[in-house]
Amino acid sequence: MKIAFIMFDGMTLLDFSGFYEAVTWMKLLGADEGLSWDFCADKAQITDDRGLSMNIARVKPDLSGYDLVFVPGGWPTRRLRFDEAYVAWLRTAENARYKASVCTGALLLGAAGFLRGRRATTNVSACELLAPYCGEVVLERCVRDGDVFTGGGVSSSLDLGLFAVESLTDREFARRVAEKMEYPYYFGNGPI
Repeated sequence: MKIAFIMFDGMTLLDFSGFYEAVTWMKLLGADEGLSWDFCADKAQITDDRGLSMNIARVKPDLSGYDLVFVPGGWPTRRLRFDEAYVAWLRTAENARYKASVCTGALLLGAAGFLRGRRATTNVSACELLAPYCGEVVLERCVRDGDVFTGGGVSSSLDLGLFAVESLTDREFARRVAEKMEYPYYFGNGPI
């Protein structure tokens, strides 16, 4: 499996890092030894919402070659959803088998058309913004509708990562990952 982690100026780092930490354990613990990932953005350096700058290896790559595309949230999603060039880039992920977002990253998945007719969640402060893009906004910590995973507010990132791990492997493997992270609060399908 090949994962594209979408990053952008002003993103919330925890939205990204919790999911990233959980799903990359699939490689470290041998569930998918071929697992690889790229950090992708629309420019070579981004700065999160608290001032941490990161260099990006892949600038606006075609996302069709990825199996999973993940989008974190942050205040800029409210603006980026109207940026035609940015959304067109995200649409190149149309053939990616899985799409995932945490918090207001769902607004970008929605703007790209990936949530049409689906159940999805986001940060409670953005439910009204998400509603036009999906079939139903649900206030749950983690939601899976077919090939799309969405997580609620920022702290749901770890839970969504474990939920995705469980969905892509099995519950016992997700339990092993949670133990490696010393994380006893997984709520994806109930506490581990």
